[in-house]
Amino acid sequence: MMRRLATITALLLLGTPVYAQSPNAVIESAIMELAAALEGEGRKEALAADRQALYGVINQILLPRFDRRYAAGLVLGQHGRTATAEQKRRFIDGFYNSLLRKYADGVLEFEQDRIEVLTFRGDASKSRVQVRTNVTLKDGTRVPVHYGLVKRGNEWKLFDVVIEGVSYIRNYRAELDAEIRASSLDAVIKRLEAEAASIPGE
Repeated sequence: MMRRLATITALLLLGTPVYAQSPNAVIESAIMELAAALEGEGRKEALAADRQALYGVINQILLPRFDRRYAAGLVLGQHGRTATAEQKRRFIDGFYNSLLRKYADGVLEFEQDRIEVLTFRGDASKSRVQVRTNVTLKDGTRVPVHYGLVKRGNEWKLFDVVIEGVSYIRNYRAELDAEIRASSLDAVIKRLEAEAASIPGE
């Protein structure tokens, strides 16, 4: 359930316009944008049957609006200190494509009326803030899903999703840290690149 919820909510917010908006406005506009992208009879079914089209829709929304360099750097953690510039570049690309694959199916389960954006309680003058939401599952359970945003100039960009207190960035960093220690950073990068190569249209 947690993985499915992560797929729904993370991509929900990766598609928001970020220009000169408040943190909450970023989230609220994302909800409307994704809803519009999935609107229409048979739209979700058509995307489910055409993976290339599904990835294309997600990529068009995600790539310009997600701070993938910052998020990937947090995931890479201490291994970034010894990584070469080329390794970092390849890791960022592999990390992004991993997200693209991981969240694709979850986007198709998105339902706008199940998401409640809560009143913003942070300090928008800081460089990082959190926007809180509640997601109501089909069984009526309410799950807290919070979003980490970082300020870039006059823009807010998403970099993390926290579901019931569990940070995607921290969780993924722990997983990759163990994998890198067991093999190597190059091996992890090659795995991510191989997975990306299996994406239709890549």
